Amino acid sequence: MATENKNLSAYDKTNLPNAEAYRFGIVVSQWNNHITHNLQKGAIDALIDLGAKKENIFSYEVPGSFELIFGASQLCKKGKFDAVIVIGSVIRGETAHFDYVCQGVTQGIKDLNVQQDIPVIFCVLTDDNEQQSLDRSGGKHGNKGTEAGVTAVIMAEFAKKF
Repeated sequence: MATENKNLSAYDKTNLPNAEAYRFGIVVSQWNNHITHNLQKGAIDALIDLGAKKENIFSYEVPGSFELIFGASQLCKKGKFDAVIVIGSVIRGETAHFDYVCQGVTQGIKDLNVQQDIPVIFCVLTDDNEQQSLDRSGGKHGNKGTEAGVTAVIMAEFAKKF
């Protein structure tokens, strides 16, 4: 397992860019909100820790993970953000629905990264059970949202170079 024995919340801010000059958009799925809101908190806390101003972080909710694509697309089109983070949680069930949603969201976010000039950071947990999601949204493996916040700062700085 890729996150086993790894704390997703660990980072060394001395080696990271300062986020003070950047604006961030966050699109959060309401589905499994006990997980997605923890991820959102992790992302916001990391952004602020890296220098982002609270007034430069904007969060929007959509019903489910599939809708993250449209939400992120709208934020990218507005051109007001230096990076967009999408946050969702899809937990495997008894049907193929999990596979279709995970594949669709992954491809949709990949497409936005190819089509837009703004980095879209993928923070969608795709776990086999709820405990795995809890472990990665502030539990024993840390918070994947924190990792997404750090990645957003790095990619905003990267995009500024071009």
